[in-house]
Amino acid sequence: MATLDLFAGDQPAPSQPDRSRVQALHGILHRYAHQYYVLDEPQVPDAEYDRLFQELQALETSHPEWVTPDSPTQRVGGKPLEQFAPVRHAMAMLSIRTETDTEASGAQNFDARVRKELGLALSDPAVEYVAELKFDGLAMNLRYEHGVLVRAATRGDGETGEDVTQNIRTIGQIPLKIGAADPCEFGLAVPAVLEVRGEVYMRRDDFEAMNEKQRQKGDKTFVNPRNAAAGAVRQLDPGIAARRPLSFFAYGLGEVTPVEQGGPDFGTHFDMLQTLKHWGFPVAALVERARGATELIAYHQRIGQTRNQLPYDIDGVVYKVNSLALQRKLGFVSREPRWAVAHKYPAQEQLTTVLGIDVQVGRTGKLTPVAKLAPVFVGGVTVTNATLHNEDEARRKDVRIGDTVVVRRAGDVIPEVVSVVLPADTVERGAEFTMPRVCPVCGSAAVREEGEADYRCTGGLFCGAQRKQAILHFAQRRAVEVEGLGEKLVEQMVDAGIVKTVPDLYRLGLTALAGLDRMADKSAQNVVYALEKSKQTTLPRFLFGLGIRHVGESTAKALARHFGKLDTIMDATVEQLLAVADVGAIVAQSLRTFFEQPHNREVVQQLRACGLTWEEGEPAVQAPQPLAGKTFVLTGTFPTLSRDDAKDLLEAAGAKVSGSVSKKTDYVVAGAEAGSKLEKAQALGVAVIDEAAMMDLLRQT
Repeated sequence: MATLDLFAGDQPAPSQPDRSRVQALHGILHRYAHQYYVLDEPQVPDAEYDRLFQELQALETSHPEWVTPDSPTQRVGGKPLEQFAPVRHAMAMLSIRTETDTEASGAQNFDARVRKELGLALSDPAVEYVAELKFDGLAMNLRYEHGVLVRAATRGDGETGEDVTQNIRTIGQIPLKIGAADPCEFGLAVPAVLEVRGEVYMRRDDFEAMNEKQRQKGDKTFVNPRNAAAGAVRQLDPGIAARRPLSFFAYGLGEVTPVEQGGPDFGTHFDMLQTLKHWGFPVAALVERARGATELIAYHQRIGQTRNQLPYDIDGVVYKVNSLALQRKLGFVSREPRWAVAHKYPAQEQLTTVLGIDVQVGRTGKLTPVAKLAPVFVGGVTVTNATLHNEDEARRKDVRIGDTVVVRRAGDVIPEVVSVVLPADTVERGAEFTMPRVCPVCGSAAVREEGEADYRCTGGLFCGAQRKQAILHFAQRRAVEVEGLGEKLVEQMVDAGIVKTVPDLYRLGLTALAGLDRMADKSAQNVVYALEKSKQTTLPRFLFGLGIRHVGESTAKALARHFGKLDTIMDATVEQLLAVADVGAIVAQSLRTFFEQPHNREVVQQLRACGLTWEEGEPAVQAPQPLAGKTFVLTGTFPTLSRDDAKDLLEAAGAKVSGSVSKKTDYVVAGAEAGSKLEKAQALGVAVIDEAAMMDLLRQT
């Protein structure tokens, strides 16, 4: 959470140009840049920084005498961190101009400027460009000497960066040694000195997975993929960097051995990128040559339409004149190349106000706090809700009603509140958020299990938010099994209001079913028959079908064997449950919590009243478990047994049947058309047997 002594909305720009405003903007922008580049803790969205930066640029353009050497417009980036050795760049790592006009006119304006600088007439041919993605990561300079990586440095202030070589070595995409001396299709061998420039970034799926792990551990989450990547690169311990899922794209060169000393003689930027790929560097696939403004516009629009489906964040595209000779002719202005521009898209982070905080209940009972927002346009859509993930996250960010917050939306990721931004004169705020201890939908107890970050509703069989998931789980093949009762039919029944809890399935009449969309009389009759057939089940199937958290098929079987009767299981104490071989403390507490809810017991009694029956008896005498401690994996089709039958036989002998092969697997039982599991078992040296050998093993034990 940030406290600002000048909040953008507090002091609007004066109507007349004022030098004091320039000085104020210097202070604000320097602080924001320090937070973003040096501390890796941005406190405002990029769009807010850009707005203030453009205001300063406009003032300095109108009054050049106000430009000072310390102006944010006169520098490329932030200062390097003191913990790392400084690296003086042989060639400055300069920024390129940003075109914030997100419409087609942004590309048209760039092309018009280039043509004017080159002195081209309307009748002259179109200029050829290279169009690339503008990655949202950390710029990096990789120096190779005689093909070996000797140093990696951040951009820093453009002239001096930070030596982060040990951390960069942990990124698998970055080659430690490149291409010996084979010439590529352009006839170019690796030069004695080669500096490759590109972007260190983090994929969205990697970022979300990493943040989810952080939440589950109760640790601080990262603001966005860019800052997660930057924070990893700036870790003093390379071991920490190695555990962060970093990636890299190359897009340019720094210092290179001169042509006259045997260095490469590229004709175009595109040829240079192809050579980098040949030398082993990752180059983004979405790089295209484009002729004139029309093709630039088409590229910008096409990437914009698919931007949210990309596996990584971008905030725009980059246009570069393709001919290196023309680049040299165009040169630079104010430390920016005339031959390149970054054409941005709508911002993915914006400021807005929290109007309220609601709690939503998911299909599996998870309770999620959601901030209700004043509508704000973020990443191309209007956002009114943003997730706060869980109680710990909401408290860590200290989000309260009435706060101004940074909201982020990237790709298909659900919009989230990134941080709170408070003016320095803030005195009163709303109350601190606390997760309710009962489900807001059904009133059942909401519990948070030890070691978990989320609260969950315990009324799974009764809760309206979970009813579709509860019905589908109950009716699945490995549970009670209602043949033909699929997701679409369940959605229709629930949405039509004819099924509210699982027992309602068995009260359905033929008329109610036949009245559903696309449900003919014959289909309705089949469902009624399947429901009637499902009434004859087994105790393990019924117990598994209840959807009790942490109670899978094998645990349900173990409970049924140990106790013999459902009522005994429902009334068992935690200590009695812990006596079951497959039940630990978490499962025991989950069972007690479930059966302590009156709603859940009522649903069980209603199902019995509807005619569901199963065989019960006295607790089974504990038989020897000859395969206890052994793990099996089943794959392929067996000659005489179904996979379920084979699983039952193995579990009855005490074995654990897993769905994946690992070094801890004892046997893989392979049938016809066995696939990747067999290959993995062979690679790991795991014993592979067929159905006959499995039966021999069961008989021997």
